[in-house]
Amino acid sequence: MNNPANDAATDSLSVVLAGGGSAGHVNPLLATADALRDLVPGCEVVVLGTEDGLEARLVPERGYPLEFLPKVPFPRRPNAAALRFPAGMRRAISRAAEVIHAAGADVVVGFGGYVATPAYLAARRTGTPIVIHEQNARPGLANRLGARFTDHVTTTFETTPLRGARVVGLPMRREITDLDRGALRTEGLAHFGLRDDRTTLLVFGGSLGAQRLNDSFPAAAPQLRAAGVQVLHLTGAGKAVDVPADDDCPYVTREYSDRMDLAYSVADLAVCRAGAGTVCELTAVGLPAIYVPLPIGNGEQRLNAADVVGAGGGLLVADADVTPDWVRETVVPLVTDRERLDLMAAEAAVMGVRDAAEVLARLVLSAAGHGAARDDDPRDDGPRDDDPRENAPRDDAIGRDPA
Repeated sequence: MNNPANDAATDSLSVVLAGGGSAGHVNPLLATADALRDLVPGCEVVVLGTEDGLEARLVPERGYPLEFLPKVPFPRRPNAAALRFPAGMRRAISRAAEVIHAAGADVVVGFGGYVATPAYLAARRTGTPIVIHEQNARPGLANRLGARFTDHVTTTFETTPLRGARVVGLPMRREITDLDRGALRTEGLAHFGLRDDRTTLLVFGGSLGAQRLNDSFPAAAPQLRAAGVQVLHLTGAGKAVDVPADDDCPYVTREYSDRMDLAYSVADLAVCRAGAGTVCELTAVGLPAIYVPLPIGNGEQRLNAADVVGAGGGLLVADADVTPDWVRETVVPLVTDRERLDLMAAEAAVMGVRDAAEVLARLVLSAAGHGAARDDDPRDDGPRDDDPRENAPRDDAIGRDPA
């Protein structure tokens, strides 16, 4: 392992980042990698991921080296997969240890997902410091396991039940943290083919889409148009929907957009799932939203949105309640109420955190022996001890990948 001094600006630093599967795990990882490079320009970064996760595309596109680990899901029932699990996990740990050794890693930083568990166990085996970031209000087993091996545990939300954790927010890419929605609005309208004299509703369900949203909003397109509301609907990969064209009040559908900064810039209201990344991005840019939590899983999406909804910056609705009639009776009156949207936008912005990547990067430097976190950061007030929520019910799958 390297033996760094305390000058983070000039000393070499080697970091292994572990996480992947969904954009919710990959994007915070990449944002943290960028922040580390900003603080230590010569920082060497290696990412651990799987061949079939989004990291296989996103990490190389960002210019970071990616090493693959075998995907070893924790078995949910006693079957053949359960019998293969111990050997598969041992192989993954050994491979992770090889990468850590080859990189001369000063620290391993995990973000959850399938590769986090073997990365944490390999770091423990090699004596490498561990830093953990948990994005969701309810942590998965990988990060709960890793939190036993380190004092450097961070979370997005205050309510996340991880003992000793520091709340830093969610690391986000610069195009979101630096976004000036007003400055990009004209570019965004042109990019998506929208008008500048219409209220704009943004509907999206993440990279995989949300069938309930895809069914209900196109069916209510006539009423939305009658109210002067144009729609930008991102339906998800392989889930195209067909809405008749109307140049007077467009209903634009795309399966995916890699310019969410432009999508946020044109929107007056969003209707979306409540993944941690979505909630944190919308609050960071001050965009009010109606959150429709994923109806499966362990309920973490509802918890993710709880704070902003409680503050008045969003609404929460159950997936089963999203129907064409609900769009007509609830969404149309809200999206056409400018005064209420302005109030919700202000409350959402109060909840937003834009500097989480830098704060987490400084904590990583501290764990690696490259100086300390900023003394003036109000979030760095020491770990939360004796948290009564530590034994709260949580997800039972290693590396569970919430949608």
